[in-house]
Amino acid sequence: MNFEFKKSSYSEGQVNSECVEVATNVAGTVAVRDSKQDDGPVIRVTATAWAAFAAQAGE
Repeated sequence: MNFEFKKSSYSEGQVNSECVEVATNVAGTVAVRDSKQDDGPVIRVTATAWAAFAAQAGE
């Protein structure tokens, strides 16, 4: 799959920031990875699971 990751706007301009990147461009799937490891592991969850996580996180 060709995920198009986006970094959180909270970490833009931060040197050595610890952040995740999220991709939502694949239908029904949300992919998450460490922003410092472009070729590192990717966690994939359903869009429903991501929505539940975001709701609990206060988003």
